[in-house]
Amino acid sequence: MQLDFFPSKTLTLYLAKLFIVRIVAMLAVLVLVLMALDLLSTSGEILSVPGNGQAQLLDYVSLRIPQLIARFLPYSVLLATIISLITLNQNSEVIAMKAAGLSAHQVLAPLLLTALIVSGLSFAFNERVVTRATATLKAWEGAEFGPIPKITGVRTNVYLTDGENILTAARIIGSGPDTRMEEVTWYQRDPQGMLSRQVRASNATYAGPGWKLSGYESFDVASAETTQGETMVVGKGLTTDQIELESVDPDTQGFFELSDSIDAYDAVGRRSTELRSKWWHKLSGPLSAFLMPLLGAIAAFGLARSGQLFVRAVIGMALGFAYFVVDNAALAMGNFGGYPPLLAAWAPFFLFALIGETVLIRTEE
Repeated sequence: MQLDFFPSKTLTLYLAKLFIVRIVAMLAVLVLVLMALDLLSTSGEILSVPGNGQAQLLDYVSLRIPQLIARFLPYSVLLATIISLITLNQNSEVIAMKAAGLSAHQVLAPLLLTALIVSGLSFAFNERVVTRATATLKAWEGAEFGPIPKITGVRTNVYLTDGENILTAARIIGSGPDTRMEEVTWYQRDPQGMLSRQVRASNATYAGPGWKLSGYESFDVASAETTQGETMVVGKGLTTDQIELESVDPDTQGFFELSDSIDAYDAVGRRSTELRSKWWHKLSGPLSAFLMPLLGAIAAFGLARSGQLFVRAVIGMALGFAYFVVDNAALAMGNFGGYPPLLAAWAPFFLFALIGETVLIRTEE
């Protein structure tokens, strides 16, 4: 019986239903509260744009909610785990299950299976909904909550290098020879790396080679003089292919699309460490929901009348939140090249899986 993780169909369905209801409830509460707080800080900026009103606020909510769901779904699974197990413990249902011969792993098996299904749904949701909502929201924020750009392939806050010189753009729209930049700044530096001139323009188009600035304003650092002109070509070493590579945003690309971007980086010898870390994390991130029942399982075992149930719940919550802290820190180290991408994405998961399994075994009795 100990090797049969689902000895009772009725018990499995009961625990799974109990767990999924609490996951949905906790996720709804977290998303509603956080969305309300987000609107308090953002609604003024949205409504300050002429013509924006309630419809634009609803647009923002529809784009922001998928991001909140994706980010806080694992937290919801953790809280649902603790609440479910505390309830089962207080009602002596855990004692009844153990008296029937079930081990700790058999008690948790329905919760782990449910969490695994939630992880799969989370991955599909991220691929189909979150990436598209993030791309649209970033384009809208880049337009300062003005009219949402209708052209696909909008990238915001792009930073490009041409030797010692730097070209930045608030938005890049289109692709190939039709690529257009908006709110452009060109920083020209001398061989020693010191800034010698700064040029600003409202837009730039591809001149083949280079990028033609229209209606520019130039500031010369040495003479402290400002001049204006109609057109100016800069960044002759920047091609449209390089622009598309430089402006890859892993948060707006799905798993398979990001894989193609990584291959393109490797083909031209570009550093792809950050993209690879995000690529692996698109798998380990949703799968973190599967880990939460194991980390919160400490709340299920031990007598409720011992007075330590609250302490056990706090320990389970601390283990879960410690995982998210370590996971974010490892991902940041992977982005900077401190950790290999595979290690940055998966080391926290397996580390806390071992910790959770150890705590579960030692606290079962």
